[in-house]
Amino acid sequence: MRTRLSVCIRKRRFASAEEAIAAGQRTGLTLLPYRCDRCRQFHLTSRTRGKRLPRGGAMR
Repeated sequence: MRTRLSVCIRKRRFASAEEAIAAGQRTGLTLLPYRCDRCRQFHLTSRTRGKRLPRGGAMR
């Protein structure tokens, strides 16, 4: 599914997946990085349905 431009504009951008993961871990929420097809950078999403989570459970 393509990311809507209005969603991309509102979200924080990260240069790498590792940087996004580190920011997600600081929140204490389950957030996964993904590469945006609009800006080609990484954003975080809370949607995990149907996604593979890292071994050992969700990222926290």
